[in-house]
Amino acid sequence: MAGPLASRQKPERQFAPGQAHTCVFSESPPKPASQPASRCARRTHPKKTAEERASRAAPPPGPSTPCQPRGHRCPRRDRDLILMADSKPLLSLDGDPAAAEALLQDVFGIVVDEVIRKGTSASEKVCEWKEPEELKQLLDLELRSEGESQEQILERCRAVIRYSVKTCHPRFFNQLFSGLDPHALAGRIVTESLNTSQYTYEIAPVFVLMEEEVLKKLRALVGWSSGDGVFCPGGSISNMYAMNLARYQRYPDCKQRGLRALPPLALFTSKECHYSIKKGAAFLGLGTDSVRIVQADERGKMIPEDLEQQIRLAEAEGAVPFLVSATSGTTVLGAFDPLEAIADVCQRHGLWLHVDAAWGGSVLLSQTHRHLLDGIQRADSVAWNPHKLLSVGLQCSALLLRDTSNLLKRCHGSQASYLFQQDKFYDVTLDTGDKVVQCGRRVDCLKLWLMWKAQGGQGLERRVDQAFALARYLAEELKKREGFELVMEPEFVNVCFWFVPPSLRGKKGSPDYNERLAKLAPLLPQVAPILKESMVKKGSMMIGYQPHGTRGNFFRMVVANPALTRVDMDFLLNELEQLGQDL
Repeated sequence: MAGPLASRQKPERQFAPGQAHTCVFSESPPKPASQPASRCARRTHPKKTAEERASRAAPPPGPSTPCQPRGHRCPRRDRDLILMADSKPLLSLDGDPAAAEALLQDVFGIVVDEVIRKGTSASEKVCEWKEPEELKQLLDLELRSEGESQEQILERCRAVIRYSVKTCHPRFFNQLFSGLDPHALAGRIVTESLNTSQYTYEIAPVFVLMEEEVLKKLRALVGWSSGDGVFCPGGSISNMYAMNLARYQRYPDCKQRGLRALPPLALFTSKECHYSIKKGAAFLGLGTDSVRIVQADERGKMIPEDLEQQIRLAEAEGAVPFLVSATSGTTVLGAFDPLEAIADVCQRHGLWLHVDAAWGGSVLLSQTHRHLLDGIQRADSVAWNPHKLLSVGLQCSALLLRDTSNLLKRCHGSQASYLFQQDKFYDVTLDTGDKVVQCGRRVDCLKLWLMWKAQGGQGLERRVDQAFALARYLAEELKKREGFELVMEPEFVNVCFWFVPPSLRGKKGSPDYNERLAKLAPLLPQVAPILKESMVKKGSMMIGYQPHGTRGNFFRMVVANPALTRVDMDFLLNELEQLGQDL
């Protein structure tokens, strides 16, 4: 063969009968005899007797010794690799499409029966509690070198479901997410099956267009006719993005020069804020000391007057204020900060206003209750998690921006030439992957889009209004029953209350009442943890509890599952009475 490739042809290997040979591959000429032989050249393979060949017929244990020094090619090894590449594809189930389809049909059947049917039934347990060591044994978690039969794999799936918490259960009140929307689940199944990444139009054309349409709808609900946004892996990351964008907007040199380009910065948030604000400050190199805590009133709302005071104090100490993070729907009390007043403060001082509406953002769908977020249209950025109150399914977290200057891409872009080529055959502005810190990014828009298509905005509005109505019903029922005491009147769908055990009832005026409410006796745990352990081990329901400031442990009931009814509210109160009757 003529041309530059000719010199790269592999040499022929020819050996005379009985001749010792060396395994050599080199494009350079052989070394003179006076030079010491290479390691590979010294490794010779003389012709062996029949007895020697028989004794070495079986391969030695452990990895074989390569016949080439590291960095060189061996024709014999190349030939083996080529033969392997020509063999049967190493696909799941040995490349048998019928068997793969049968497996998936069986798995889907198990999911429908064990998760969708039983997992959403009030007659079934929320969870089958096991202690960690017992659970490890039941699951047989060890990964071995040999594979298992399909029957065993199906049993693994059943076991995983059996011992997992059913967050779709109507008695799961533990987190800010719950329930199971079938259309959203269908979207999640399709998303996982297609297994693409949301960074370029060429590999995710449907989802690039769909994400922008969904974000456009969410921005319109905020009150913006234009802007930008992206789906993030959780509300905590959305908050961190907002902090990074606010910093970059004020100090764009920090992208290249890092913290050296920055003076001491200060950001402001309520003491009721989500803990991701401090985590974000630490992660971004600002430090948790840069987070200035603003006082909240008795209902958990940020006090704008104290915000003003904290800004002036930071400036007096030599720090540069750059961001205020308000909250719409605090985690425990469900409080909504007064956004209009906070926006006024931000406007006076030229500060970025971020609204963490991860929990409360879906209230914007309700004409009846959206006044709780009045002023949100004045924000620079909003975090909103539809996977919470709308039951879209984890995870579905949007960061929305009022900015139209391509700030996301300017802040985070790195123009990777192997992904974001500028000479593509389509409009490269559709390649949105350079807006984000991640490279690979999962598709989170389909489940919300499909659910919205099925329910319509009116259906989602009814879902939000129903949650508010059930929360009000529960609060009124609590007032009627002996042994229950509201922490405060609910503003949102967080209903916070104490369960007062029989041993303390009727003694509210006693001097040690509050202490005894928090602790039945010096040697006994607190009331809420005892009841939580009982309900979880029984499998009847799950509800969260926590202390708050000077308040002892109380329960936080979250009314979010769209399948809930008054029957479930009544069950909650009856079950607590039954579990605590001997306390």
